[in-house]
Amino acid sequence: MCDATGLTQLVLRERQGRDRRRWQQMRDSYWEDAVVSVSWFTGPAQEFIAASERMSARGDSAIHRLGPPVVHLHGDRALIEVPAAIEVAVEIDGIAALLTSYTRIEYRAERRRVGGDAGSGSRSASGEWRLLQLVAVYERDELTTCLPGAVLPLDEGELARFRPSYALLAHQLSLRGYEIAQDLLGDDRPDEVETFTAAEAAWLAGG
Repeated sequence: MCDATGLTQLVLRERQGRDRRRWQQMRDSYWEDAVVSVSWFTGPAQEFIAASERMSARGDSAIHRLGPPVVHLHGDRALIEVPAAIEVAVEIDGIAALLTSYTRIEYRAERRRVGGDAGSGSRSASGEWRLLQLVAVYERDELTTCLPGAVLPLDEGELARFRPSYALLAHQLSLRGYEIAQDLLGDDRPDEVETFTAAEAAWLAGG
């Protein structure tokens, strides 16, 4: 299996682990020093997985509809971008709705030499690929009712407290008790996204 194919499978397995509650599969996708930054969590990947498990146990879950990953390789480093539509079932004043957050999931991956059975990462003769970083870049979100014609009672003033690239997602998660950062990467702040993209390219080149 070529590295690009193996890396594609690696990120797909990581997201499948999240959606299907296969927590060990998700853990095996990351190096121990990996980090994650998403709407409701920033910190070590292993803590993110544990928090995701607790989140799922309390009934807060999401499904990630993924587009084709794009892989950029340079030696033992790789960047993988995955377009995603993150779907969350919500209920607002008794009205069932679907919240969809459109994002780009930006992964760093690194190939390292490991001994013994190193889990389900992508192996090759010269080492094993695992994920080193996951960062979400938020594009926009939307709410649609499950019953056509239903009207959702949303407070525009309340929504205005949140960033436009992920306002609906942040609003709904905050109602569930999650603390949502206001400094995440989003297309409403293109200069910050450009700086991030340049830093990722520099890392890939060995910087």
